[in-house]
Amino acid sequence: MSLLEKIKPMSIGQERLLNALTDDRNEIVGAFGPTGTGKSLMSCAYGISMVLSGKYKKFIIARPVVDVTTGELITPERLGDLYYKIASSYLEDVLGEFLSRDEIMKLLQEGKVVVTDVSYLRGRTFDDSIIFLDDAQNVQPESAAEILMRIGRNSKLVIAGDPVLQKPTTVEKDGATLLREVLLNEENAAVIDLGLKDIVRPGARRGVKVIFELRMRKRELTESERQLLDIVRVCAPDADIVTVIEFKAEKESLGIRSDNVPDALIIAKEGHLGRVVGRGGERIRTVENESGLRVRVVEMTLDFKSWIRAIHPVSWIGKHIIDVDLAGPELVVTIRRNNFGTFVGHRGVYVRLLDRIFRRLINVGIRAMESEE
Repeated sequence: MSLLEKIKPMSIGQERLLNALTDDRNEIVGAFGPTGTGKSLMSCAYGISMVLSGKYKKFIIARPVVDVTTGELITPERLGDLYYKIASSYLEDVLGEFLSRDEIMKLLQEGKVVVTDVSYLRGRTFDDSIIFLDDAQNVQPESAAEILMRIGRNSKLVIAGDPVLQKPTTVEKDGATLLREVLLNEENAAVIDLGLKDIVRPGARRGVKVIFELRMRKRELTESERQLLDIVRVCAPDADIVTVIEFKAEKESLGIRSDNVPDALIIAKEGHLGRVVGRGGERIRTVENESGLRVRVVEMTLDFKSWIRAIHPVSWIGKHIIDVDLAGPELVVTIRRNNFGTFVGHRGVYVRLLDRIFRRLINVGIRAMESEE
């Protein structure tokens, strides 16, 4: 049994990725999504399997090594031999369940697998090789486009990255986002978006939730939001509030006057919603009276559908939302076709409101997509 045959897809997204990798028509495969979705595992398993079968001569893994404290790229020149030890241990982390350390070291010593930094790809062309660029979100956009030119005869380029949770906060378009945009309209290329439902690694889903929560706890509040938060803490002193967001101005600028749309949203720690609302709703009524705002409360979970239901001007629209999940750098909301216009709103004002709120909350935009289901 080959290495690739030992790995069974555990989600629809992983199955699509495996099919794209093994399809010889695809010269480039891009896999984009959060950690824990199997991007690196399946790409490395495919690359090593193809080298061992003789279809390709080399499997070249190029990945930036980043200082988690400073966000600075660490180069081989800076670390010397330690760089390659760090980079090689990556293979053990990814494939340790399927390959022994001795098997991995043999592949490295024989030169069938090469682990290197991104600069190794510049100015070179690789024939009879699989080139795997991992953690593409940490690659400079200028370098990312150049990597597309490195494909030689009988070669395949595989790119993996997380354009949402692990992208540098200081850049608008990271390498993963840029490469995904390019590949969407490239011939002989496949783009596979992996979302929250594709997270299969133990602990990864909790980690994703924590990252989103940290983003919201760190966000800078406006004066009206600080006042609202103070009121909530007085009215519900036993509740853990992640953040609050006030968007009355956004409603007015978009001309939205629906009674169903609140002026502000309170995000409470999971399990603390009842503490904010109160047994008979008395706490949340007091918050509204003292703030002069119409307020809704949601829990800090990865069920973003409930957040959308709490904000959307049409109260019953939640029944027609099929799915809400990450796709590339955005949250894609899939709506039944017959109710797509209702969700989007006249001139797109409803989805624009959602987009503005989610960008302020978690730095992720909203895109609507219709479905025949």
